[in-house]
Amino acid sequence: MHRRLGTALATSTLTLVTVVATATAADAAPADKAQVLASWTQTSSSSYSQWAAARANQGAWGAYGFDWSTDYCSSSPDNPFGFPFSLSCARHDFGYRNYKATGTFSANKSRLDSAFYEDLKRVCNNYSGATKTACNSTAWTYYQAVRAFG
Repeated sequence: MHRRLGTALATSTLTLVTVVATATAADAAPADKAQVLASWTQTSSSSYSQWAAARANQGAWGAYGFDWSTDYCSSSPDNPFGFPFSLSCARHDFGYRNYKATGTFSANKSRLDSAFYEDLKRVCNNYSGATKTACNSTAWTYYQAVRAFG
């Protein structure tokens, strides 16, 4: 009796461990990569915050195979006139590189460019007066450049 109970318990435990391991592997699998990518490339500040948190912990997202590389603001200054645009440019690069890799760039370019502009404007919201106006003008220029040449 004890032997059968022990065997049944061991089999049940092994089955449970297998189910949990399979569920954990499925949770980590990049099955919903497109959904994660979309959630990190929206125009909202929460989307930006989620992307920034993931960027700071890239290893946790390794199964997704995202391209985190960036040249920041390409051939434009990363921090024009002292305005810190580099992270906005990094997120823009993230969107461009990853949507190009999935073959869906053209369907998403407009939103990526709009998200970039919203990110830049959020940077500018940290200023006031003439400095904010200058920042917003610079943001507009960067946005127009990516719309035309990005």
